[in-house]
Amino acid sequence: MTPLEQVDFAGLRIRFDERVLRPRPWTAAQSRWATELLATAPGGAVLELCTGAGQLGLLAVADTDRRLVAVDADPVAVRFARDNAAAAGLRTRVEVREGQLDRVLAPDEEFAMVLADPPWVRHAAVRRFPEDPVAAIDGGVDGLDLARRCLAVAERHLSPGGSALLQLGSVEQAARVDRELRTTGHLTVVEVRDRPGQGVLVRVDRVSPDPVS
Repeated sequence: MTPLEQVDFAGLRIRFDERVLRPRPWTAAQSRWATELLATAPGGAVLELCTGAGQLGLLAVADTDRRLVAVDADPVAVRFARDNAAAAGLRTRVEVREGQLDRVLAPDEEFAMVLADPPWVRHAAVRRFPEDPVAAIDGGVDGLDLARRCLAVAERHLSPGGSALLQLGSVEQAARVDRELRTTGHLTVVEVRDRPGQGVLVRVDRVSPDPVS
């Protein structure tokens, strides 16, 4: 039987085991940033993609009245996210969906915020992190395969005036995402917060349409 572990994640009790990514304390900064933005965001729920054990989304909405829809393709992660939501007293405000992130949402669903911590390690480098489940860190050739899918979901489901907060591995990845988004014109990177040696947080907003003259 796989042994359970438990950590304190900025005041939340988060349970997990070696089959899901271990919660990293620094990533609470992503949740705190989300909570700050939610104070002035449009109405509606928060969507979390690649939720894992659920800690980021749970912490983001814990001190708000927002609903959270959390998505993960891994049934083990889904069970932990549901259990952790219940332990945090948030069961009635949290819905955890199991499935591919671009297939579990209705076409007309909109969210005030999209949170995502997708795998961002380059496929060739995953062996450098033997303690982490490969599926939770393998981001493809350039580390951005899942990040691109998360942004595509944000493009379809982010409410006007809302924001997406994405976790990546480097400022170089953030710059590449910025360049790629500029080719579509629907979303734009508005702020990057670098945590050297840990990761990068990227805020992406929907591009406002030009006013009609």
